[in-house]
Amino acid sequence: MPRLMKLICRLSALILLLALSGCDLVVMSPSGDIAMQQRDLIIISVVLMLLIIIPVICLTLYFAWHYRRSNTSAQYDPEWHHSTRLEVIIWAAPLAIIIALGAVTWISTHKLDPYRPLDRIDAARPVTPETKPITIEVVALDWKWLFLYPEQGIATVNEIAAPIDTPIEFKITGSTVMNSFYIPALAGQIYAMPGMQTKLHAVMNKEGVYEGFSANYSGDGFSGMRFKFHGVSNEGFDQWVSQVKNQGSPLNRDAYLKLERPSARVPVTYYGQVENGLYEAILNLCVQPGQMCQNEMMHIDMMGGAGKDSAENRERLQYDTRWTNEEGPGATYPATGHGAKSHEGTEAETAPGSAAQPGKGNDGMSTMPGMSGHEGHDGKGVAPDQLNTNTKP
Repeated sequence: MPRLMKLICRLSALILLLALSGCDLVVMSPSGDIAMQQRDLIIISVVLMLLIIIPVICLTLYFAWHYRRSNTSAQYDPEWHHSTRLEVIIWAAPLAIIIALGAVTWISTHKLDPYRPLDRIDAARPVTPETKPITIEVVALDWKWLFLYPEQGIATVNEIAAPIDTPIEFKITGSTVMNSFYIPALAGQIYAMPGMQTKLHAVMNKEGVYEGFSANYSGDGFSGMRFKFHGVSNEGFDQWVSQVKNQGSPLNRDAYLKLERPSARVPVTYYGQVENGLYEAILNLCVQPGQMCQNEMMHIDMMGGAGKDSAENRERLQYDTRWTNEEGPGATYPATGHGAKSHEGTEAETAPGSAAQPGKGNDGMSTMPGMSGHEGHDGKGVAPDQLNTNTKP
């Protein structure tokens, strides 16, 4: 029986190793210096914690075996209650590990700050003053990634390339919900949020094609929100830029507004020209004509506001792309101001003569999004049944 148990254990371990052989442990075997330092941080933290965990587990098993009921030779002392030597060991070891972990955390938090420009290419090569970084502007869309190269004047969808051993400065934003920009072989994940800009400094040290994706659930097409990162030589990068310029179409505001619409599993797309100021307009939520840019609004607030004159800016400050005249997938009154989407057409059509346009009330005055065309939303009636939770008389 013992031999059979040993055989079963060995077979189980072999099956486990075979299963793990198919795993892509890119986080523990990255190709970028920042990701390597993050991997080292994981290893150091695990080792420091195992210094306590392993002895505790071993001693637990030892005490359970040594002081078993059948072992009559074990010393039994029911009056024992204190040992200074044991107390020092029990508290000194964890305290030392906490101090070590605290020191490692403090140093790595500052050293691996994603906003901090790189000071080295790898462990053996520092960044020299002659080293020129490359800037890549990242926009998270539904459900695809847009990459703009301001220095090269190009843009791509779901494909990114950069020369190896060259510092990269990512400027990251989004157009709708929050996403997370993540290339495991390059560096850690950074969130992409509309109206905000985050940054990531990283470097790729090995040529190859690496997987990138959104690490934050963002809706229906989230599973297909993936892209490829190409780490290439300087000559290869120049060739890639020339290819994008030759094969790509222009990317202006009209083209971007079409691209911004929700779509899933979008193929790689090249744009050989990019309209000046497009990324700043995306960041400030003012790509559409007539919209007020966020930095303009913040400037007005900084100057003390515009008072009653700011009422005319109300429609210019409606940024959410869901508040449109188009039908939404399954969106119904009163949330959007339009009927539900169906195969036969709109299920909730507004009768002629009534106010059905989003953003307009019954008296023609502008209303807040989600308050259009409903009695009770103009202050003259009661809320619709699905919103009125009060008991009817």
